[in-house]
Order: sequence, then C-alpha cells, then structure tokens
Amino acid sequence: MASAFSPQSVLLPRLRGDGAVGAPEGSPDEGVAWHFGDPFGEQRAAARAAVVVDRSHRGVIEIDGEERLSWLHTISSQHLLDLADRWSAEDLNLDLNGRVEDHFVVTDVDQIAWVDTEGTRADALADFLSKMIFWAKVEVAPRPDMAVLSLVGPDIMTGPIAELLDLGANPQVYQAGDLPEIHHDEEPLGFWRIMPPTGEGRRTPTIDLVIPEYLVETWWDELVSAGARPAGTWAYEAMRVAAVRPRLGLDTDDRAIPHELGWIGGVAEQGAVHLDKGCYRGQETVARVHNLGKPPRRLALVHLDGSADNRPQPGETVTADGRAVGRLGSVVDHFEFGPIGLALVKRTIPVDTALVIRGVDASIDPDSLTDSEHEQAGRAAIDKLRGR
Repeated sequence: MASAFSPQSVLLPRLRGDGAVGAPEGSPDEGVAWHFGDPFGEQRAAARAAVVVDRSHRGVIEIDGEERLSWLHTISSQHLLDLADRWSAEDLNLDLNGRVEDHFVVTDVDQIAWVDTEGTRADALADFLSKMIFWAKVEVAPRPDMAVLSLVGPDIMTGPIAELLDLGANPQVYQAGDLPEIHHDEEPLGFWRIMPPTGEGRRTPTIDLVIPEYLVETWWDELVSAGARPAGTWAYEAMRVAAVRPRLGLDTDDRAIPHELGWIGGVAEQGAVHLDKGCYRGQETVARVHNLGKPPRRLALVHLDGSADNRPQPGETVTADGRAVGRLGSVVDHFEFGPIGLALVKRTIPVDTALVIRGVDASIDPDSLTDSEHEQAGRAAIDKLRGR
C-alpha cells in the first residue's frame, strides 16, 4: 500500500542548526541525529547523567474502539486483556511458524491504544492490523503526525526533568502518564512512558515521550533546559547494545524466533511474549520450544577487535574454526568497551569459542548469556513416561 508515513529524510532544522550530524546513508536511523559532535561524551552523559534523543523516525499507529485490547490480544503475542489505562507492553507479530515479523510497544491512554514500531515496518504493521479487523469494533490509523523522543540516564527519574514531565512518585517500568501542557493548543499533548532500563547491567533508566510532531522542538528545548544533553542515536544504540536488547531488523533475520532474542515473558518480566495465553499466530512454536526444546540460537554480546581496519557490518556471518556459527546484528563503538555488537550464535557453541567475523576477531561476553533453566512441562512429562 502507499506509505502513510511522511519520510523522515532530513533533520529538524533546529537540531541541524545545533550541530547535529545525521546518521550515515543506509542506516536504520537515517533522517535523525546520529551525534552532536561528541559521540563518546554523549554516551558518558547517558550513562552518568541525562540525554535526550530524537527518535522521530519511529512509526506511530493509533488504534481506537472499545474492542481494541481484546482484538489485539487475539492476534499478537502479548496478554493485553488486562492492560490498564496509562500502562504499556511490548508485543510481537509472528508468522505461522513463530518467526518474528514485528516488534512494537502498545500504550493504552484514554481508550486509545498507541502503537509505535520501527519506521521501516510501520506501513507493513498498519496494513496487517487493518486486514485483521474483520468484525471487531476497532479502527486503525497511521499517525505520521506523532513522534518519539527518548530520555536516557540516571538523572531523568528525579530532579528537574522528572518535575518537568510530572512523573509523580516511584513510576514503574511500562507505566505511562500525561505530559503537562507546555503549548496552548487543542491538539493532543502526548504522553510519557517508562521503558526497561538500558546500559551495562540494564541499570540506566529510559523514558519515551510520544508527542505531536509540532511539539518536538518545544519539548526538546524544555528538556535541554531541564538538564538533558542533546544526543544522537549513536548514544542510544550504545546503551541498547550494552544491555543486550535486540532491535527488529538489525538483530533479527527471517528465521528469528522470540526465545532466541530474550523476548519471552509477560509485562512483569519485561518481555514481549506472554506464556499464559494461546490462540495467536505462531503460538505453537512458542509453546513447543518453551515446553519441549531449546532455541537453536541465542543472542550474545560480542566484543570486536578494535585494531581492525574494517569494521564488520550487520548481517555478516559469524564463524568459528572456519564454519558458520551465527549472524552479526547491531554494531556500535562504545565509550568504555570499544567496538561491540549483538550476534545470534548457535546455542551449542562454548562461550569461550574464538570467533571471526569477516577477518575480525571477536569474543562472546559470558555475562550477556541469560539462558532460562525453567522446568519444561512437556519434557518432564516425557521423562516421567520413560521412567526417568
């Protein structure tokens, strides 16, 4: 279908005027600021203070109607029947074989479900949702007039920034709230939501603002005045990769299933697949892997040789002893760790295996592997029948 989203091909004039450097051509972040002249300084600020990042290249979709949550519950991987007003959840759209097609965030505010996802998948997701309506009392509408800003850093939960956003006392991950009126207009003012922490050890708070596009500059100025340093997507990506949080399209391929990416678990577990539900597309694969088997691959943080002249690129093959053992996803230069990336590697390879990616030496960070050792009900039943 024709694109309903305006192409974000140029930076906002105000951000460009402040010295923003655009993301490289062909990057998934093309069209927004990559950095503001000091990428490592911006990363340090994200880890130790506060930054604001323009992520207006994400696509936003509005879902209206009294059956919006029950309908979305039946066609996606998340349990949404009890999603409360002003709360969020991560969600997946899977194909018939349980492979990931879309990863998105749902936030319900005043009987409207707001969905945002990668800009490159926004049209496809909106098209899929529209085709799945049938007789449900819902309406799906792309909202290219809405944008996303993100705040990252320990200083965003208290002090001037928290007061500006009116976060209230002890906001929880996935909680959302109304943004205060800073522009006198009858248009929607948008909302904030707390997202899972990023950075090393997943300790760094993250907040998204979903706001009308015409308010981006206003909010940017207000947040900077409150103490947030302007930062580009380079800083955001460095914090995300360090937290081993996958990104659709970079860390996924056409074979990726949720178990490989750590997207298993409901809202409380900060995952995108709730195991206490069924009857959605791809559910059979999720249940089979969870109850009987193990995923063929697992997501790992990899450290790359920083002395190499050529940096491996997303999508390249990870090898060990000359044989293919995985796929490289995100790659970023981190202010403390040097060049790092995320890779989907065979679950069976030892953690100390020496890796090579297009001639560049690489190694797995053992602390990044979080395989679940839960008791598998199906496997336990089979073992019981066999007398084990």
